Amino acid sequence: MRPQLVIVGAGPRGAGLLERLAANAPELYAGRGLDVHLVDPHPPGGGRIWRQEQSPLLWMNSHAEDVTMFTDDTVRMDGPVREGPTLHEWAAVDGRTFAGRQLQGRYLRWFYERAVAGLPPDVTVHHHPRRALRISGPREGRQRVWLEGRARPLLADLVILALGHLDAEPDAGQTELTTYAREHGLIHLPPDFTADSDLSALRPGEPVLVRGFGLAFVDLMVLLTEGRGGRYDGDTYLPSGREPVLYVGSRRGVPYHSKIGYDWTGDRPPLPRFFGPAEVEALLARPGGHDFRRDVWPLVAKELGFAHYHRLFTAHPGRTAMAWADFEEKYAAASDPAETQALVAAAVPDPADRLDLAALDHPLAGMRYASHDDFQEGLRGYIEADLGRRHDPSFSPDLGVFLGLLSVYGQLVRLGGLGPWWHGFFSCLASGPPGPRLRQMLALSRAGLLRFVGADMAVTAEDGVFRATSPTVPGFCVDARALVEARLPEPTLGRTRDSLLRELRADGAAETPEGLLRVDPADGRILDGAGHPHPRRFALGPYTDARTPGAFTRPHTGGPAFRQNDATARSVLSLVKELTR
Repeated sequence: MRPQLVIVGAGPRGAGLLERLAANAPELYAGRGLDVHLVDPHPPGGGRIWRQEQSPLLWMNSHAEDVTMFTDDTVRMDGPVREGPTLHEWAAVDGRTFAGRQLQGRYLRWFYERAVAGLPPDVTVHHHPRRALRISGPREGRQRVWLEGRARPLLADLVILALGHLDAEPDAGQTELTTYAREHGLIHLPPDFTADSDLSALRPGEPVLVRGFGLAFVDLMVLLTEGRGGRYDGDTYLPSGREPVLYVGSRRGVPYHSKIGYDWTGDRPPLPRFFGPAEVEALLARPGGHDFRRDVWPLVAKELGFAHYHRLFTAHPGRTAMAWADFEEKYAAASDPAETQALVAAAVPDPADRLDLAALDHPLAGMRYASHDDFQEGLRGYIEADLGRRHDPSFSPDLGVFLGLLSVYGQLVRLGGLGPWWHGFFSCLASGPPGPRLRQMLALSRAGLLRFVGADMAVTAEDGVFRATSPTVPGFCVDARALVEARLPEPTLGRTRDSLLRELRADGAAETPEGLLRVDPADGRILDGAGHPHPRRFALGPYTDARTPGAFTRPHTGGPAFRQNDATARSVLSLVKELTR
C-alpha cells in the first residue's frame, strides 16, 4: 500500500502544513507516492472559524497587508521559502483595509488549492468532510483514525492533529449559572465562537450582561446592533429598535487597545536582545524547571522595555535626556527593576514616555467613580485617548513594543506552559480591535446601547436574576435576565468536547498544568507522561503547549507558526521515507 498520512483539521493550520509538505517534498520525498487524508467537516482552507458562510458584517482583526499564508526570508527554518501574495495583494484591496472574514475565507480556499496543486504528482489529497472521533493503534505500527459515520477507520502511517478552536464543556461555575438560568427562566450563553451563537433570545431593549471585553465581545456587539438593522451615520449610531442594551465588563474593565494605525519608519529595534534563543536554552536546561513570573517575566519585561526605549531614543531623541549609547549600556547592566526604573526616570523626563507594563495590564487599578454615569464618561475618554495615541506616530514607541511582543512570543512558544494570563496580556496590547470598531463602541455608548460596568466585574445569580457589580463604581449594580460569556472556550484537554482529544488524554498523552497537550517543541510530536515523543502522532494548534500568537502571520516577522509547520512537515516526510524503505 502507498504510505498514508492523515491530517485532522483542514483550516489554516492544515492548509499551511500541506504547503510545507509541497515545499519540502522535492528534497526529502521525491517520487515515492503518498496519500494525504484531510479530515474536517468544514471546507478546506477556511475551516470552521474562517468559513465563507458567516455574516458579512464580521471583519478580520488585522489590516489586509498584515495577513499572509506564505513564508519569507525572515522565517528561521530548514525548508525552502515559497513566497506568495498577502491578503491585500491577492484581493487587490487597500492594504489598510480590515477585510471581511468572508474574503479571508476565499483567500484561504485559494491558498489551499494552490498548496494541493504544488504537491508532487504522485501525492494525492483526499478530503473527508467528517469529524475524527479517536485514534488507536500501537506506537510502532499503523494508526487507525476513526471517523464519524464510518464503520471502518482510515489507516495511517502518521497522523497530524491540526485542530483549531474547539467547543468545551462548561466548568463548575458556568454549569451553576446555566442551571440557575434554566430554573429561573433566564438566558446564559457560555463561552463560544460568537458567529455560531444563537443570539435570538436576547430581547430588544432589555439589559444583557456581557463578561469579556475582547474580540469575542466586538463580534457580539456587531451582530446585536448592525446585525439587527442599525447603522452608523458618521459618529452617530441610528438604532433599529431591535437592539438589547449591553452592560460589559471584564478583569481589566476596558477594551483591548486599538490596532496601531500608522506604518513603521526608520530602524527597527534589534530583536531579540535580552530574551532570545540562548536565554530560552538556559531556562530549558534548569534542573528544577522554571517559573514564569520568577524566571521568565523579568526577561520579557526587559525585552519589551528595550524595544520601547530603542524607538523613543532613535525616533524621538528630543524627549530624552541621555545619549542612546549611554542609556543602552546602563540598561543592559541594570540588575533589578529598581535600578532600571531609576535609569529610566533620569533619562526620560516625561512619565508619559515611560513604559509601565503594570498600568497597561491594570489600567483602572485603584480608580473609583462616584456614579455609573461618571464612569461612562470616563471610559469614553479612555477609549478616545487610546484611539488618538494608537493613530499618532509621535507615540511610535508603542509600535516598538508591538514588535517586541512578537519577538517575545516567538521565544515563549519553545518554553510552553505559559498559562492564560500571558495570552490575555499579549492580546490586549498586540491583538486588539480595529480603530473603527472602537469608534463604534463610542457611538453605541453615546446612544445608550452600550454601558460599561468596570474592572474585576463580578456576576452573581440571586433574586431570580443575574447581577453585575464592579469596584470601579462602588455601590452600583445592574440586574438582567441574560448573561453572555464573550470569550472563546479555553482549549484544555480536560474540558474539550472533542472526543479525539479526550481519548488521547485517557490514553496517557501528557498535558501541562493548564490542561494543554504537551508536544515536542522540535517537531510537534505528542509526548507521553514520561516525556517520550510518539513516533507516529503529531499535534499543532491552540490546544497544545506550542501555541502561537494570533490567527495569522504578519509578513517579515519570522512567523513561529511557519517555523513549526516546516519542522513538522520535514519530520513527517523523513519518517514516511524511512517507513517505505
